[in-house]
Order: sequence, then structure tokens, then C-alpha cells
Amino acid sequence: MDKKIPEETIIRLSYYLRALFYFLEENKKVVSSRQLASFLKISHHQLRKDLSYFGHFGKKGVGYSSERLIESIKEILGLERNWNACVVGFGNLGRALSSYKGFRDQGICIKTAFDNDKNKQNKNYDGIKVYSIEKMKSVVKKENISIAIVTVPKSSAKTIANLLYECGIRAILNFAPVKLDLPKEVILKDVDFSCQLSYLTYRLKLLERANLQ
Repeated sequence: MDKKIPEETIIRLSYYLRALFYFLEENKKVVSSRQLASFLKISHHQLRKDLSYFGHFGKKGVGYSSERLIESIKEILGLERNWNACVVGFGNLGRALSSYKGFRDQGICIKTAFDNDKNKQNKNYDGIKVYSIEKMKSVVKKENISIAIVTVPKSSAKTIANLLYECGIRAILNFAPVKLDLPKEVILKDVDFSCQLSYLTYRLKLLERANLQ
């Protein structure tokens, strides 16, 4: 992908897509940049700038066709096709993510899971079969897995990440609270719930101070 395109722009495209689906469900087949931006509580100038990275959409004075813009954004994000994924670490979080229907709506298919707990191995959970870590290489190849979601403890995250790389995985969504050191060719996205909660507590503290004044 073009390095000049900010990561924040790519993330906002997902929000645009979600909003467009909402408008389409409301039978609004044409939507203006102002309407879409207002719905997402952002500047319409920002929305137009984000889309301009990828071409020209819609008609001036008319707006965007919801269906056409949905298809365009899906193609930009690679969501016009299905991607097979696996979950490594089938604890509470791993199991919850495996059953999240929103992934499938975006073309992300959780095909299988891996865990070192023998009590979970070789069992099916809502259609997701859990395998031992030792079988990862053969299963990843068999199921044509492209994306891995890592929900293992901090102590084993680096070992698992390296193993995934050896299995040919080049896209990892990491929920483990640890910095993974992987080759540059690996697309790595960290999700740290504690950091997100810290942001909420920070804003709550500011809100409390404002209410006391």
C-alpha cells in the first residue's frame, strides 16, 4: 500500500463502510459527504480528503451512491474477497473473538483455533476446531490461513508470533500486552485493552473536574 496514506485514513475507511451499510439499511441510496461525516462526528473535509487518496467518488452537488461507495471501499480494504484466519489462544477472549459474527460480515473467516490445553484440543466449538500448537504448520497450510489473532499470555506471545511467521503468516492481530519483534514484512496490529481503558479513565477524570467547577 502507498506509504503516503496515513494509517488513520485506513482505519476511518472501516467506519465509513459501517456507516454506509447503516444508510443503505435505512433505504438511503444516496448520501452526501456532510451527512456521512455528521453521522460519524468528523469533518466532511476530512472525509473528502480520505477518499481522495483513492480516486474520485460521487457527483458534486448530488452525493455518493451508497452501494457504489460500499463496493469501492470494500475493494480498497481487500474485503471484496474472503480471508481465512485463525485464533491462537482459546481462552475466554479467544473463544469470544472466534464466535464474533462481525468478522464474517467483513469477509474474515475464522477457520480454526490453536491452544496448548489438551482439554480443548480436537474439539469443535460452534464450528471452530481447536488444534494443538504442534499441528499449527500443517493446519495453517491446509486451511490456507492468512491472518492470525493472538490472544495468548504475555509470556508465550513472542514464541507464538515467531512460530506463526515460520508457518507463513504475514498478518497478525495481537491482543497480548507485549511488543513483538518480527520482520518488517509482517503486518502487525496491537490491541491493548488496558491502554484504551486508561484513555477512558483520563477523560472521565477531566469530566469530573469540569463538573466540579
